[in-house]
This record gives sequence, C-alpha cells and structure tokens, in this order.
Amino acid sequence: MSRPDFSPAADRNKQALLDALRQLLPREGSALEIASGTGQHVAWFAAGLPGWSWQPSDAQADALPSISAWVAQEGLRNVQIPLQLNVLAAQWLPDDALFDAIFCANMLHIAPWATCAALMQLGARHLAPGGQLITYGPYLENGVATSTGNQVFDQHLRQQNPDWGLRRREDVEQQAARAGLQLAARHAMPANNLLLVWTRMA
Repeated sequence: MSRPDFSPAADRNKQALLDALRQLLPREGSALEIASGTGQHVAWFAAGLPGWSWQPSDAQADALPSISAWVAQEGLRNVQIPLQLNVLAAQWLPDDALFDAIFCANMLHIAPWATCAALMQLGARHLAPGGQLITYGPYLENGVATSTGNQVFDQHLRQQNPDWGLRRREDVEQQAARAGLQLAARHAMPANNLLLVWTRMA
C-alpha cells in the first residue's frame, strides 16, 4: 500500500466542512464525492459520519492510490473502492446509481468551465429523490465584495491556465437551472469560501 498524499488546504478545512455536513445531512445515506484528490476529505467525513456510505472518485488515475491509502490508514469500512470518474466523460456511472448526496470541493475553479455544466448534469441524473449536490470553494458574487485574497488567487489561477479561475455564483446557478437544479442554501465558510447546496427544482 502506497503512502497517502497530503494537502495542507484539505487538512485546514476538513473540520469546518464536516461540521457543515453534519448540519445538512441526515444520520444515514450514501454519498458520491467528485474530485476526491488526496482522499483526506472522504476519510475525515466517513469517520465523522459513520452512518454514511462514501464513494470517492477522481478524474486522475494517479490520485486513487492516495485515496485508498487514507481509507486503509483510518481503518474505514464505509468507503467504497475509489473510481476514476471525469465529469466531462460521456458515461459517468450506471443510470441506476443514485446517491443521497454528491459532494464536490475545490474543483470548479481549477478545471475548464465546461465541468460546471457537466457536474450539474451529473447531479440531476444521479441524485436520489430529495438528494443534495453540495459544492464548496471560492466564488465571485454580484453585489458582494471579493476579498483581496480571492482576487489574487483568481489572477494566479488564470495566469496558470486561461481556462481556470473563480466562478461567479450566478453563472453557476444558470448552469444548474439548465440541468433542473436550484440553489437551496448558501453557507459562508472560513477563508472566504462558500458551501452551496443544490436540489432538484420543484
């Protein structure tokens, strides 16, 4: 078993995210994590929400060993084998694969804009009745001043890759609406991040 990778950012925000998920989610359910990265989040959430079954995934095959290593290190039994899953792929999961929650942290700003529409379409297809798609990260918002840190971060991302950058929340809402989802809740998080909850339109 390979050693798990470590992300300082994931370590910093994991408890705040778990606290938010405990408020949002029932005691039991099934969750799909998109862009699991190192695996630190899913391991922390699975330990903190033992009534939930977690399916981690990442677009990069080389991320999967780290996810498995974190799960093994923590001795977790409620985490499935990680999947290689790219939201831009033509086929995501079997059509009958449904989840009570789909969680995606810090992907939209370090991926092409097309991933936003794809993520919303995936959510619309694979959320169980009453399910929630939960996204986390930094956003721009109309009428809300952008912090200096987020301005600098946005410029840095766009210099790295013109397809990257902080997304405007209202633009994300448009993509969600096209997929049949609506913004149900907006939660301010530490370090000028937002936790957004998306559900099916009535």
